[in-house]
Amino acid sequence: MVDEYDLNKNGTLEDDERAIMLEDRRRRMEDADHKRDAQLRMTWFALVGLLVYPIGIVLGDVIGYETTGQLLADIAPTYFIAISGLVAAFFGFSAMGSKK
Repeated sequence: MVDEYDLNKNGTLEDDERAIMLEDRRRRMEDADHKRDAQLRMTWFALVGLLVYPIGIVLGDVIGYETTGQLLADIAPTYFIAISGLVAAFFGFSAMGSKK
């Protein structure tokens, strides 16, 4: 791993090469952290959507938009399966990643 940062191929890391290596590692850690944060936000957004969706159906019926409520209810099974698959994939890949 150190070989990829040994730019002059002399077998040792000079100060400038060490700085490049540390900066590269810092950026990789930041990128991984941002990726985890984005995945977590996406999962929470999907879970909140699963809770709000039925409220939207009921609300559409209550305020007098029967057609809207019916249309939302018609696509509900597809929506719930898609979001459940998304959340399951997130947790599955997170579990796989933690075992490495």
